[in-house]
Amino acid sequence: MFIGSMVALITPMHPDGQIDEKAVQYLVDFQIEQGSSGIIAVGTTGESATLDEQEHCNMIRLVVEAAAGRVPVIAGTGANATTEAIVLSRCAKQAGADASLSVTPYYNKPTQEGLYRHYKAIAEAVDIPQILYNVPSRTACDLLPETVARLASLPNIIGIKEATGNIERAQRIRDLCGAEFAIYSGDDATAMELILQCGQGVISVTANVAPKQMNFMVQAALAKNRAQAQMLDVPLRGLHKMLFVEANPIPVKWAAAQLGLCTIGIRLPLTWLSEEAQPKVAAAMHQAGLIGAT
Repeated sequence: MFIGSMVALITPMHPDGQIDEKAVQYLVDFQIEQGSSGIIAVGTTGESATLDEQEHCNMIRLVVEAAAGRVPVIAGTGANATTEAIVLSRCAKQAGADASLSVTPYYNKPTQEGLYRHYKAIAEAVDIPQILYNVPSRTACDLLPETVARLASLPNIIGIKEATGNIERAQRIRDLCGAEFAIYSGDDATAMELILQCGQGVISVTANVAPKQMNFMVQAALAKNRAQAQMLDVPLRGLHKMLFVEANPIPVKWAAAQLGLCTIGIRLPLTWLSEEAQPKVAAAMHQAGLIGAT
C-alpha cells in the first residue's frame, strides 16, 4: 500500500513553541515536489510527546489537507495508554489519514502479551490501516518478531516500522509474516540495506532536509541496484549520523531552519541544537550537497 521514501515530518513551530500552521503547507509542498512518496504526521520527529491531544489531532488534519491526496499521509497515533492511542487513531481516521503509525507504549514496559492486546484493541476499535512502530532505544519496550507475527494476522495491521537497525531481525519478521506484510526501515543509517534485503521503504528523518536524495537512493534500493544505491547513500551518511548527534528532532529542526524550511522553534524539554553540535551537522549538510562549505 505504501512504498518508497516517506518523511517523518517535523512539526514547524514559532520561537515561542506554538505550531506554525502556515509553515505546514510549505513543508508538505516541498516534500511532494522533491519526491517523497508519503508523509508521516506527528511521529517522534513531529514532537508528538509534547503536543496535547487537540494539537495532535489538528496537526494530522493540517497535513492531510495540505497533501490534498497527492501522497499518502500516515498519522502518528502511538501512546503509552491504549485508550489514548485509540482516541488518536480515531482522530486520524476522521481527518482522512491513509493509515496510522503506532509506536510501542513507552515507559511502562508492557509484556509481549500486553503489546499484543494493546495493538489488537486499537485494530478492533478503529477501522484504519495500522503500521506498528518498534524503537526500543527510545521506548524501553521491544516488540519481538514473534509478537509481530501474531499481530500480522489481524486484517488492518499491515506493516511495521522497524527502527532497531538490525537487518537480521527485519528478515526474521519477513520470514514469519510473509511477503504481503510491509517492513519499513526506521533507521536511516541502515535503510538502504534493509530495503535491499526485504523492505518496502523508509520512514526517514534525513528526508526532512534531503528528500530528493533519499528518494533516489530508495528507488535504487527497491530496484535491487546495490551499486547505484550505495553511490547515492554515501553523501547522505553524515546526515544519517549527525541528525542524531543530539536527541531527534533537535538536529533536524536546526538543519531545516538553516535551509529556510522552518523557523527556530522547538518545545521544552527539547532545546535548540547546541553551539558545539552545530558545526557537525553543518559539515554533514555540506557533504550531502545541501549547503556550501562553512
